[in-house]
Amino acid sequence: MNYDSGDNQDQRSDDAYGNRGRDGYQNRNGGRDGSGGGNRDRDEVYSKRVPAGKRTYFFDVKTTRSGEDYFLTITESKRAHDGRYEKHKIFLYKEDFGKFLNAMHEVLAHVRDEYLPDYEFRNMPELTVVQQDEEDDYED
Repeated sequence: MNYDSGDNQDQRSDDAYGNRGRDGYQNRNGGRDGSGGGNRDRDEVYSKRVPAGKRTYFFDVKTTRSGEDYFLTITESKRAHDGRYEKHKIFLYKEDFGKFLNAMHEVLAHVRDEYLPDYEFRNMPELTVVQQDEEDDYED
């Protein structure tokens, strides 16, 4: 697992998900490391941790059960008043990566240009929006 935070988190006893990891305690999938069921190291191939004040965001690339495909989970984690962690998760599948990223860029560009033109955004990449075919725009 690679949280890319710059510090060694392999020895941590409690992560920002509110679960134990690497030391044999319960991981965020609910299983125990090495026990087979719920072992997140089996299906997680890349992870990026984004600390953001009282919240932490995780972008985790995982394999499907067959091991032949990939999907992305985006998790928001924040500490609740009772010391536990509240977690909210989005599952994003490969066929929707482009639509999701394009919509995110469009919304962020709109906020930047229309509502916060004088705000100096830090670390924001160039925001480009690709025109989509109307048939690609569908609602479930």
